[in-house]
Amino acid sequence: MPWGFVTCGPNEALVVSGCCYMKPLLVPGGRAFVWPAVQQVQRISLNTMTLQVESPCVYTSQGVPISVTGIAQVKIQGQNEDMLLTACEQFLDKSEAEIQHIALVTLEGHQRAIMGSMTVEEIYKDRKKFSKQVFEVASSDLVNMGITVVSYTLKDIRDEETTRTLGNAAGGTLIRLDQIRENQGYLKSLGMARTAEVKRDARIGEAEARCDAQIKEAIAEEQRMAARFLNDTEISKAQRDFELKKAAYDVEVQTKKAEAEMAYELQAAKTKQRIKEEQMQVKVVERTQEIAVQDQEMKRREQELEATIRKPAEAEKFRLEKIAEANKYRVVLEAEAEAESIKIRGEAEAFAISAKAKAEAEQMAKKAEAYREYREAAMVEMLLDTLPKVAAEIAAPLSQAKKITMVSTGSGEVGAAKLTGEVLDIVNKVPELVKNITGVDIARSVHAG
Repeated sequence: MPWGFVTCGPNEALVVSGCCYMKPLLVPGGRAFVWPAVQQVQRISLNTMTLQVESPCVYTSQGVPISVTGIAQVKIQGQNEDMLLTACEQFLDKSEAEIQHIALVTLEGHQRAIMGSMTVEEIYKDRKKFSKQVFEVASSDLVNMGITVVSYTLKDIRDEETTRTLGNAAGGTLIRLDQIRENQGYLKSLGMARTAEVKRDARIGEAEARCDAQIKEAIAEEQRMAARFLNDTEISKAQRDFELKKAAYDVEVQTKKAEAEMAYELQAAKTKQRIKEEQMQVKVVERTQEIAVQDQEMKRREQELEATIRKPAEAEKFRLEKIAEANKYRVVLEAEAEAESIKIRGEAEAFAISAKAKAEAEQMAKKAEAYREYREAAMVEMLLDTLPKVAAEIAAPLSQAKKITMVSTGSGEVGAAKLTGEVLDIVNKVPELVKNITGVDIARSVHAG
């Protein structure tokens, strides 16, 4: 073997012995350096081994033969160095099958010992207790071999031939027992006696249970009948009380019903009256709302009229008034200008007439000097003859005017009367003018004549 490192998987362990080691080097699931020729390497399996432990036809503490099958999981402990060393001392040169056989024989022996110390009922009813005892007893021995019992469970309990179902005397618990064969030894006879005892206890228990059941059924039937009779009596009594109370209740109900009907009619009338009042109130409210709506509509229309007609009319009125005032002012100004023009022309014409009259008066004066025999009456007559000409001259400018605008201030005459009055005023000034010029008072002379 060449020197170097040697490895193994986690399910086995290396055992290195020889030079440099006082005791073997144990390497579970790892590697080790090995010198060839001076050191030796061996392997031991750490796999878990499943064992089916059969214990056929084992007599229990009562002498009843049964067969038990258990399942155990065992393995060589690789984490504990002392147990691994012990396992190496005992199983290093053995195969895995040989190791399984040794562990199986050990477990079977302990399983049979525990079966012999317990009754069939204990094994059947408390399998956990049986498994625990087998596990503890077997573990203590196998540990000394370096083997660990990982787990142990009871798989099956059976008899040898045909199985029978029996109830024990404690309360009818079902168990499975062997059918005892004839011509057996002392232990089997004990088993037969135990079986007979179990059968007897089962029959007695069954009879007692049946008797108790019949007694309880009879008592229950009696109680049922008594309860039924009592119930029927109570029902009859309740029926009677019900009929009596029902009759009284019917009278009361009819009375209350009649009162209720009268009260209903009265309440219905009151309700109708209240409904009518409410309807009237509703109508009043509706009418009030309609009036309010109409008022609002009138206000709206009034505002609309105010906005669409009155305000524009007032604005138009104000505009027309301002236009009228402006026209009035314009007309006044034009009239005043025209009047001023007429006045100027009139004064000019009057001055011309006055100048002409003065010339004529001077001529008349000269004539008067020439004709001293004429009196004042002749002069007035001559002046009256001249007045129409004067008036015609005064009116001549007016007849030539194409447009005459006259403005009235609200007092006095207007139109042609006004114009005529002004012409007459100018004519009336002629006598005064004559008086100023000639000293002759025409008006006095006319009145005197």
